Amino acid sequence: MMPLQPILNDSSSIEEPEPFPEGLKSTIPLREFDSVYAVVPGLRKDMPMREKMETLLKFYQQDIVAAIEQADSSGKAFIIDEWSRGEGLGGGITRVFQDGRVFEKGGVNFSAIYGSLPTAAVQRMKANHKDIQIPENGKLPFYACGLSLVIHPRHYLAPSVHMNYRYFETRNEDGTPQSWWFGGGQDLSPMYYNEADAVHFHKHLKDVCDHHDPTYYQRFKKWADEYFLIKYRGEARGIGGIFFDDLNDKEAEEHFLFVADALSRFLPSYLPAVRRAYEPSNEPRPTPEEGKYWQGLRRGRYVEFNLAVDRGTSFGLQTPGSRVESILMTLPKNASWEYNYHPNPGSLEAKTVEVLKNPKDYV
Repeated sequence: MMPLQPILNDSSSIEEPEPFPEGLKSTIPLREFDSVYAVVPGLRKDMPMREKMETLLKFYQQDIVAAIEQADSSGKAFIIDEWSRGEGLGGGITRVFQDGRVFEKGGVNFSAIYGSLPTAAVQRMKANHKDIQIPENGKLPFYACGLSLVIHPRHYLAPSVHMNYRYFETRNEDGTPQSWWFGGGQDLSPMYYNEADAVHFHKHLKDVCDHHDPTYYQRFKKWADEYFLIKYRGEARGIGGIFFDDLNDKEAEEHFLFVADALSRFLPSYLPAVRRAYEPSNEPRPTPEEGKYWQGLRRGRYVEFNLAVDRGTSFGLQTPGSRVESILMTLPKNASWEYNYHPNPGSLEAKTVEVLKNPKDYV
């Protein structure tokens, strides 16, 4: 028999709610689909796609940072770290938050970089992009920009969240685009499974997907379920969301509008789940001691995925001259492991693990 921790979670463990943070009382208005040119200052349809994506991602970096600071209700602000890779090589803006009232740690990072891909990397890309042409010198110029976000709340009933949207293009020697594609997605990682949070999060994603292509949601949800799996544990990092890469089967403008609409629904899809953690409930809940203990273990799984499984983290850490601090800002401030831990059958912890081991449909 495997050792079991005495976390029982019966109805006697219902706790009084913590004081409700004032900043979480605000609601995030829904922006209309396809309204990006009316919403984002300076964005024009005649811009090159590189400029469009940079303008869009910088806008949403600031938009999300402002909303998280307000929701945190502590008066704390994100640290701003602007960086450059050198003349003509691009750079980025790292925004990091830590030790707030609602949010223990978070980061919202923008980057736009230029460089050259070695022959081995180009050959791997040609498997999905037949139109890539390799120059005589074997090095292919490229451009990549992205917005990457991770938020870890303080409350053990509030889920962590990850979001990333990016654009990549290879370039001809004269600087014009050669091959291009979009990638990204967002996913939710609850400490304790909450059906209302899961349905709300996935409904927003499905609404965005259905507006642009009725096949997107099922395709991208399945991709997320497969990608965010910790195979050696047999369980997912969280309850998934959407994930896609190498997206270039339509006009670039269509994919751009899809990414813009997905970004517009991030805050409305996520912040209500954080709010619910502070609302009173008649459902059984863990005690604070049980909740923090389990939160540490779940965050340990989050760390395992990011360091042992995630291809993006691995690629970044192995890239010469990479910004290690920006890459590792995704990790929670606190995490824990316990040897051979198994939750008690029937407990809230066991029910959460059951969902993580068996992905389901939420909408």
